Amino acid sequence: MGETIAKNKKAYHDYEILEKFEAGLVLQGSEVKGIRAGRVNLKDSFVKIVRGEAFLFNAHIGRLETTHHYYGHEERGSRKLLLHKKEIAKLIAAVEKEGHTIVPLQLYFNRKNIVKIQIAIARGKKLHDKRADMKEKDMKRDIERALKDY
Repeated sequence: MGETIAKNKKAYHDYEILEKFEAGLVLQGSEVKGIRAGRVNLKDSFVKIVRGEAFLFNAHIGRLETTHHYYGHEERGSRKLLLHKKEIAKLIAAVEKEGHTIVPLQLYFNRKNIVKIQIAIARGKKLHDKRADMKEKDMKRDIERALKDY
């Protein structure tokens, strides 16, 4: 992976990540400029399969002031994801049979300077799982502090 632009920290908190995939995005020029400027938020976004094609919904890509309104883009529009047929079939099976969800994890530029998105098949965490994770994270932080002072 190359330079990370945006991460979806909420996905790691709310979901248990089962399997990750890398997908390309169909973007307009103004969207790529907004991404390069770092105006991206994946917080409430999700991936849905529509008629055998994967789409990213509710991801916010901000518009630059220098972009002409005619060439501008919809900030929270749907964007098509580019995946192989086998990967899409795997995603469909996970959603329909096991009842999992597909969440975007991070948006980044790869080595060839192309925008890629990392998506994952995820299972929703229960409240007690979230509490256990938070407790574990606090304990690790306390241990690190103690070792640092020692």
